[in-house]
Amino acid sequence: MIAPIDFSRLKVALSLPHGWLELLVTVVCIAIGWYVDRRTTRSRRERLRHVHLRGGFVHLAFPLVALLLVYIASLAWHRYVHEPFFLAIAFPILIALAIIRMLAYALHRLFPKQTWLPASEVAIGTTIWGFAILYFLGVLPELHDTLAHLYIPFGKTDVSLLTIFTGIAVVVVTLVVTLWISGMIEQRLALATQLDPNLRAVLSKFVRAVLIVVAVLVALEQIGFDLTLLTVFGGALGVGIGLGLQKLASNYIAGFTILLDRSIRIGDLVTIDNRTGVVSKATSRYVVVRSGDGVEAIVPNETVVTTTVLNHSYTSAKVRVAVQVQVSYDSDVEKALALLCEIAAREPRALRDAQAPKAFLLGFADSGINLELGVWINDPHVGQLDLKSSINRTILKEFVAHGIEIPFPRRDVRIVDAVTLADRRVDRTSAA
Repeated sequence: MIAPIDFSRLKVALSLPHGWLELLVTVVCIAIGWYVDRRTTRSRRERLRHVHLRGGFVHLAFPLVALLLVYIASLAWHRYVHEPFFLAIAFPILIALAIIRMLAYALHRLFPKQTWLPASEVAIGTTIWGFAILYFLGVLPELHDTLAHLYIPFGKTDVSLLTIFTGIAVVVVTLVVTLWISGMIEQRLALATQLDPNLRAVLSKFVRAVLIVVAVLVALEQIGFDLTLLTVFGGALGVGIGLGLQKLASNYIAGFTILLDRSIRIGDLVTIDNRTGVVSKATSRYVVVRSGDGVEAIVPNETVVTTTVLNHSYTSAKVRVAVQVQVSYDSDVEKALALLCEIAAREPRALRDAQAPKAFLLGFADSGINLELGVWINDPHVGQLDLKSSINRTILKEFVAHGIEIPFPRRDVRIVDAVTLADRRVDRTSAA
């Protein structure tokens, strides 16, 4: 039975020396919890400064540490001094604060970046603090007894509302603890830079899924739920996958296949469906490809597996950038080729040594001679348009300075005098 706090003891507690000492112990316990919370938060920020992760479970350090210290102090005070009063008041307050932070953490983990999260946190906080006030006023024990005697028919048995609320609380607490453990594992995997990024993503998703399933099963077992009923649900789920969820299932299977075989990794420059960009995110259902114009394409994993994907950085990050130009037949081709190599060598992004810029004569066209300049770079994720623009601008400037003409299509039109044309027709008629 939950016993309310007798506030009539407040005057007595403040009139005795051990009452003030108990108040000081309570304040010290809360201060230590706050200090540990600040140190933990600061340490996490320093350690994960360059790792982009969602908010962790460290905000629970304050209520949990303070709650543990208050509990130990309450036991010691009850045994060696007197029945605690201020410690008994702090205990439910810290429990309410811990529950609020646990629920807020669970919502942020399950529904990240949602606009309704602030309002839901306010609603949760108001509800929890309302229960705390009912506890202090002595109404909560009566509410406890009332819920225990209200039954709802559930199949062949009757279940009390208290059992239902207890089961919901057990499931929520179990899920929150599971999300905390999975979040800690994800943070450790994110810091393990020696592992492949795809392997880290697979391990984090797999561990989180397994822990959530185990947590739900354990929670259902604790509240007395018959787990054999899940076989019916499993059969229905299998039929649903077979009838209408083939695409969804294939996307998830393809996602784990991509992450495991490492054919596409985060940061790779790829071309999918005639769209070139950098893989910015790889999930179990889709791959996000961010192009140079900032547009992000969400590509289903099934498309990635079943179509041809051009991975420009699969074995190496080096990419060849080709710039084509045409010169007239009157120009010095050898001089133009040498000038192209010289122009490319000025670019800071162009590689040197074995993969130095080279120019080639591609062929002969109607208006001029086609040339191509090949430049190798090792940072394709930065983009290629600015490099091509810089090279083309320099080519235009240098060709004009060195007298190399860039031709354009010409059409010669001969105008024949009308009188001359009439005389020719008369001569042809007389000859006939």
